[in-house]
Amino acid sequence: MADLEGLTEGERFQTSVVAPSLSNTLKGSGALDWGMQSRLARIFRPSTNRTVMLAIDHGYFQGPTTGLERVDLSIVPLLGYADALMTTRGMVRSTIPAITRTPIVLRASGGPSILKELSDEQVAVSMEDASRINAAAVAVQVFIGGEFETQSVRNMTKLVDEAQRYGIPVLAVTAVGKELKRDARYLRLATRICAELGAHIVKTYYCEKDFDTVAAGCPVPLVMAGGKKLDELDALTMAYRAIEEGASGVDMGRNIFQSEFPTEMIQAIAAVVHESAKPSDAYATFIKSEVKK
Repeated sequence: MADLEGLTEGERFQTSVVAPSLSNTLKGSGALDWGMQSRLARIFRPSTNRTVMLAIDHGYFQGPTTGLERVDLSIVPLLGYADALMTTRGMVRSTIPAITRTPIVLRASGGPSILKELSDEQVAVSMEDASRINAAAVAVQVFIGGEFETQSVRNMTKLVDEAQRYGIPVLAVTAVGKELKRDARYLRLATRICAELGAHIVKTYYCEKDFDTVAAGCPVPLVMAGGKKLDELDALTMAYRAIEEGASGVDMGRNIFQSEFPTEMIQAIAAVVHESAKPSDAYATFIKSEVKK
């Protein structure tokens, strides 16, 4: 017989203590379901609401990119330094250790290679499979202004609808074709469309003029794309400016894995993103690490 005495007595109720609020402080995510918020908290450090994503999904349309010839050798050693890894399901299942604590942002769109029209993408991964992989988010390319703009937008909205049922956030990647100018006017247009149609995170390029208006006009976390390989100090400076002007993190690939010292570079990027380290200070640390080797 259970002891029923004392169940409703005592001071453990602490009636004078107000229950804490469970609201999420990450931009635009306060009204999302618990599962969505939980996955976003795996990608964005709750202490800073920022992220350093390591992007290695280049092979889905351009094959074995320089630096990604052997992901097991070049990328797996970096996993512990990344807040999230953006990659494909094929690479997850073939190469990424299941014991990693680094959350996966799963590439979910694809189709054409660099030999064809890139904007002619389709949804390439089901949300069921993304759930089976335990993805923290799925990523889809959106070609605003591209030949297949409407199709790519529809790809995103289909994933958003399915994502709501599975509690998996959608990262919309604003793809800028060669014929489009990466200025604030275009980036405001592209990022706002993605957010308005349901994307939970938006990835876009940095522009030197008025990037703060791009970030301010996007009601969900904006993550800066690393783009082409730059000198390390230039890459750190770009990341610093993006964060200072409102970005919630970076999604860098070539500027990390194509660096001669990728481990030191990703740590320098993390210092800029999470500690607001000055680019010169982060670079000085990078140089010291390089000299030691």
